[in-house]
Amino acid sequence: MEKLISYPISVIYYLCFGLTLVIFHPIQWVCFNVFGYQAHKKSVDYLNFFLTKCTNILGTTYTFENKEIIPKGVPIIFVANHQSLFDIIGIIWYLRRFHAKFVSKKELGKGIPSVSYNLRNGGSILIDRKDPKQAIPVIKGLSEYIEKHKRSAVIFPEGTRSKNGKPKEFAQSGLKILCKYAPSAYVVPITINNSWKMVKFGAFPMGLGNSLQFIIHEPMAVKDFSFEELMQKTEQTIIQSIKN
Repeated sequence: MEKLISYPISVIYYLCFGLTLVIFHPIQWVCFNVFGYQAHKKSVDYLNFFLTKCTNILGTTYTFENKEIIPKGVPIIFVANHQSLFDIIGIIWYLRRFHAKFVSKKELGKGIPSVSYNLRNGGSILIDRKDPKQAIPVIKGLSEYIEKHKRSAVIFPEGTRSKNGKPKEFAQSGLKILCKYAPSAYVVPITINNSWKMVKFGAFPMGLGNSLQFIIHEPMAVKDFSFEELMQKTEQTIIQSIKN
């Protein structure tokens, strides 16, 4: 029944979602090229605010737990499980004060209004998953960027999205580089629940009435742990709070 009801609602959602991306593309361009980083960042924040509002059409709600424990004025490495693109929308808007930059696959860097422009110009990085050697200096550059500007990087160590909520094995390489070249950073694990249910029927129709939960766990200073210990604690912390 949910799937049947979702068809007409999903059409309205996609029209609103697509229109938002198209409208904000020139807004981003003007903000970036005329007014600079801060204006562009604001435009991206409000793009994602409106994208979250588009998902409200589907009955979607967002809950962020423990935001107050995230350290301020230091580099942050957010590490999360990955279930859908709605993970990204939620993080950009609800954690906007931390200037989140993403490690994304290069295919997203072109062809998507607003999204591709932000990935290319907003401080995030694009990597070729078929060429691990190419990724090393690019991630290193992101590490140095957040270290210098006291901003945040977001990495999904699973690499690809989980289609049923069950976590995949976490890869170590990206997080290891981030930790090595941002030594004053704090790793902040985030467990994301129910995001996969948004696309449980595929891209169309959408899932209805989902409550997306983002659980922010205790920050860990990179300097206080060996990487092996940090990786283990991060993965265990995220996984133990995943609800299927």
